[in-house]
Amino acid sequence: MPMDFNQQVIDEFRASKGQVGGPFEGGRLLLLTTVGARTGTPRTTPMGYLPDGDRLLVIASAGGSPRHPAWFHNLRANPQVTVEDGIMTYQAKAVVLEGEERDRLFARAVEVDPGWAAYEKRSGRTLPVVALEPIDAGPPSGRLGDALITIHDAFRKELALIRREVAASGPRLAAQLRVNCLTMCQGLHTHHSREDGFMFPSLENRHPELAPVMARLRAEHEVIARLLGELQDLLAADDVAPPDLLAEVNRLTGELEAHLDYEEEQLVPLLN
Repeated sequence: MPMDFNQQVIDEFRASKGQVGGPFEGGRLLLLTTVGARTGTPRTTPMGYLPDGDRLLVIASAGGSPRHPAWFHNLRANPQVTVEDGIMTYQAKAVVLEGEERDRLFARAVEVDPGWAAYEKRSGRTLPVVALEPIDAGPPSGRLGDALITIHDAFRKELALIRREVAASGPRLAAQLRVNCLTMCQGLHTHHSREDGFMFPSLENRHPELAPVMARLRAEHEVIARLLGELQDLLAADDVAPPDLLAEVNRLTGELEAHLDYEEEQLVPLLN
């Protein structure tokens, strides 16, 4: 993309918590900052990504150019990069995937978006697939209540993306959409486990008057865990239909958003 267009996307992305219009509207977009291989100066590039468990995948398509993009050369020279997803900013290690793993994950990307295959054919090269593995995976910095809202906003954003992706899918569910859903399920499970094991007991010790609030939050965690289990069971079926999955995702979204709103209302003032 031309640098002036890049900068417009970057500015809009940062000003709107990752929400941009134009060709990226409604899609998965991140900002990747690499260190120039020759200049040593930071360079930020907007690009699409795919979830893959604890990491994100990006593809060095360069719009079908016969040459690898500059950001790819940069991360080959210095694999520590900065990732902005619109909600969080963190350091990551860039790993260029090889062999069967690269081919399998590229095929998964093509299944959900044939444009990747078109780019590869036009470029005349094998498009590199890069995994971005978080380095500083701890909670966001700042006040604890604000950090909790940031984590919740990340789940809200991911659920909105998944709902849009499932609604727009064809008659069968692509493997990447299964991965997107399973990644979100695992993230929610981990988050609630940490709350149950650490944050809730700590707050209860300092604020015994919160007992009714904590009882409700724990009960809601159990409901959400059941919905996550049902969603994962559905995803495990070979013949899952996108409308059935969308209904389950919508059911989970309703329960989760109400839970997050109540938790923030009750706990953020105390945490801050």
